Amino acid sequence: MKSYIKSFIIIAAVLIIPISTFAAGDNTMTLKPVSYSKVEITDKFWKKRMETNRTVTIPLMLDLLDSTKSIQNIELAGKHAREGFIGPPWTDSDVYKAIEAASYSLSTTPDPELDARLDEIIEKIAKAQQPDGYINSYFQVVEPENKFVDLALKHELYTAGHLFEAAVAHYEATNKRTLLDVAVKMADHIDSIFGDSDGKSMGYPGHPEIELALIKLWRATGEKRYIDLAWFFLDNRGKGIFNVDPSLPLKSDYFQDDMPIRDHSEIKGHAVRALYLFSGVADVLVHKPDAGLDSMLDRVWSNAAGKRMYITGGMGPGGGIEGFTTDYDLPNLSAYQETCASIAMAMWSQRMGLLRGKSEYFDVMERALYNGSLDGVSLDGKKFFYANPLASIGNVERSDWFGCACCPPNISRTIASIGGYIYAADDDTIQMNMYIGNKLDVQLGDNRVQLKVKTNYPWDGKVSIELRPENAKVFELRLRIPEWCKKPSLTVNGKKQKVSSLDKGFISIKREWCYGNEVILNMPMKVQMMESHPKVVENKGRIAIQRGPLVYCFEEIDQKSLLRDIYIPEDTEFKTKWEPDLLGGIVVIKGEARAAEQDANAEKLYREADKGKKTTVTAIPYYSWSNRKPTPMEVWMPVCK
Repeated sequence: MKSYIKSFIIIAAVLIIPISTFAAGDNTMTLKPVSYSKVEITDKFWKKRMETNRTVTIPLMLDLLDSTKSIQNIELAGKHAREGFIGPPWTDSDVYKAIEAASYSLSTTPDPELDARLDEIIEKIAKAQQPDGYINSYFQVVEPENKFVDLALKHELYTAGHLFEAAVAHYEATNKRTLLDVAVKMADHIDSIFGDSDGKSMGYPGHPEIELALIKLWRATGEKRYIDLAWFFLDNRGKGIFNVDPSLPLKSDYFQDDMPIRDHSEIKGHAVRALYLFSGVADVLVHKPDAGLDSMLDRVWSNAAGKRMYITGGMGPGGGIEGFTTDYDLPNLSAYQETCASIAMAMWSQRMGLLRGKSEYFDVMERALYNGSLDGVSLDGKKFFYANPLASIGNVERSDWFGCACCPPNISRTIASIGGYIYAADDDTIQMNMYIGNKLDVQLGDNRVQLKVKTNYPWDGKVSIELRPENAKVFELRLRIPEWCKKPSLTVNGKKQKVSSLDKGFISIKREWCYGNEVILNMPMKVQMMESHPKVVENKGRIAIQRGPLVYCFEEIDQKSLLRDIYIPEDTEFKTKWEPDLLGGIVVIKGEARAAEQDANAEKLYREADKGKKTTVTAIPYYSWSNRKPTPMEVWMPVCK
């Protein structure tokens, strides 16, 4: 990987330079993500969402997991029961994700009542674990004779992965090993069954997830066998073990099992499966460089982000398979883009950004988090979307819960750990990948460094960064410049700096930093009219509105005419307005438009085209739609001259 240095001296001895972010001899970054536990969120946008998540969503989830018998299923396993199980075979995973979300919340905001409640649930989990380490309430109660038989559809390894993630989160938040010990025993049990050595079995998960979870478990325990096990699952994938019955409606490509993993060139099959799979590949590559896997990720990413991603960062248009169809097939009304898929796209994008050192991956991460993911939960934290369409005729409402309840705890754990998406660092560098008001406390080598970040992002692009190193220290501060920002400006200690070049989409400032130094980054947010690639047939003659990281939509409740009658002139000048009392406080976008004056009751089937009347349209952030009464909605609006 070639690196270059182009430097110039500027006022106050500040050096703005590109830096090499890759370790010698491989294609992995030296920068690592900074844990959410090192970040205190202070800004108005995310702090409000985190507080709602903590006080409303997490208690609600735990109550619903109780009332829908998911927690009782685990109790049944602990009692050695053989009947009474309710729900899908992977219902334990929803409990684990809820524990993970609650643990992240405990890490940032101590809550004795929530802490005690988790202890009660974890005690039930520990009691349910068998002496050999196995734990899965469905198989213990319903099919004890069929453990690890149906790897394709029963989600045993997927469920175990969520146990591992929850255990690591709980251990890091509370320093209690109660759930971590359960996870280690289960991981050791799985490791005793699957592998290349004599007496072990060939297999891998029909629903990937355990791979990335094993890497987390390795980081928490230092047990290298977990990296090796994750590698085994990935290295062998593609042997076609999920296509043994030709009568099955789901073929091997649905499971990303139709070819050796290194041969993939497009994203295919079930969206969440695919995105978790490639997230796991990216994690493993950091520790086991592999040229075949490395080049495969680039090919699949190019296809995923360049031909199969919604403007919201959502993934997977096909509801029937919860996944991908063909290039540029991105329907709006029937768009599936499952909440879990948007979250998984954010996860994969962060990992790709860390591997490649390029801002374009963090652009997608941010797009998926602010739009496709955040849309998955209502503003009051009580209702949820499983699928997230980009258009509605007025018949779409959020749900209280789901029979397959994977999405609510997934968006909950994402909100609770949002601080973990902001930074990456090593001994000589702090890199900002997202702009959220926060306080950072991190160790750079032998020096403790604190950052205090103030911003009104995503409503405003001004970011103030106060640096507070314990001792004066030379290090790099890297600031991502999003794709939507065309003319950033920068000051250091009040002095304007020339921003003449970017390093892979980042401004990099290298200098000796002293306590109280301040950097101010300005990223002007303009309303952008976006169009699709011509091959996205559904969006021909239509535009979408974007401002900063937010994609906007139009709800009929905000318009003066029926939404179906409105056209946006291509020369419309949009204006923004802060509405503090609307949808929790948002910036709305207003502009002039035309509304067709057609009589819906007229007898004529065809008539002369109507130029329409002038009207004003109002757009709101996509994440905030369906928080009032059901009403038609569009992201992509027809355009006229």
